[in-house]
Amino acid sequence: MNRSVLFSGNTMLKKIIRRRLKQPGLPPGTMIYTGETVLEKVQLSKLEYDEDRLEFRDLGTIEQAFPFKELPTVTWLNISGLHETAMMEKIGEKRDIHPLILEDILNTDQRPKVEIYDNYIIIILKMLYHNTEKTEIESEQISIVLGENYVITFQEKAGDVLDPVRERIRNPKSLFRKKGADYLAYAIMDVIIDHYFVVLEALGEKIENLEQAVLGEPTQKLAKEIQFMKRELIYLRKSIWPLREVISELLRTESEFMAEDLAPFLKDVYDHTIQVVDTIETFRDMLSGTLDIYLSSVSNRMNEVMKILTIIATIFIPLTFIAGIYGMNFDFMPELHWKWGYPLIWLIMLGIFSGMILFFRRKKWL
Repeated sequence: MNRSVLFSGNTMLKKIIRRRLKQPGLPPGTMIYTGETVLEKVQLSKLEYDEDRLEFRDLGTIEQAFPFKELPTVTWLNISGLHETAMMEKIGEKRDIHPLILEDILNTDQRPKVEIYDNYIIIILKMLYHNTEKTEIESEQISIVLGENYVITFQEKAGDVLDPVRERIRNPKSLFRKKGADYLAYAIMDVIIDHYFVVLEALGEKIENLEQAVLGEPTQKLAKEIQFMKRELIYLRKSIWPLREVISELLRTESEFMAEDLAPFLKDVYDHTIQVVDTIETFRDMLSGTLDIYLSSVSNRMNEVMKILTIIATIFIPLTFIAGIYGMNFDFMPELHWKWGYPLIWLIMLGIFSGMILFFRRKKWL
């Protein structure tokens, strides 16, 4: 099975460290994209809406998106592709985004976090997918900048799980059309976190299949699969666990960009996050149990093999003893020239063999 670079255990950690050490010693705020996905062309899209108006446009240059701050509508600017650092610098200059924040956006191995500033809020989290063709999990970092009447999302590659948000915005009767940019930021987080359950559902099916396979015929390949799944869950936990702190911080903040009536929605997202974390912990326990079953099955199989070999050796010990005595070829052994000596020895040996088999069966060793 083709394994994603994302979940390759120690290899993944080595790559993360290697990315961070591409150019050691650079000053803080130096923008270097550390991701692996590089699009041929950065994709820009802008969605503007309010209760009466909706406009969606694909943009050719970042300059076309700059006027949105002066508009009374809510504007969602989505950027897919982070390798053009010059464009990121322009966004930072126009929206007064600190270079250290831009550096965090380009460093795609960030821990999920939230930072609250006077003129914007930055939220960084992981967007997870289940690749049904490769039957593996893929991930990318998504960064959300929430400001006055605008949201900017930074993605590593084209495609996301945010189509439900776009569909709800297109509905003129949707709550979106009456809410501000903070509700849009919440909805993006909510859809991303809800999609974690889709990923966990796929993982749950894999774990159940592993359990059945281990109970059927445990092999070394299954042991590798179990270890691989454990590394996947470790990475998922590392990507999702900090979200509790992120949402808690948003609930506690008094920033003007987060309306008070958004608190119930954030609490709902917090509950979903707790459910995801609990599910991951349950899966980890299930995998540990599956590994124990595997080790027990292998041990039991080895015990069965050793038992059969021991029984065979035990049966042949007295037979080998008799054969050894009559293979010494002494001239004056009394039975050597006896007419019925050979068949008698066979009868004795068969009798010992049968008697030992009956004894083993009575002891339930066979």
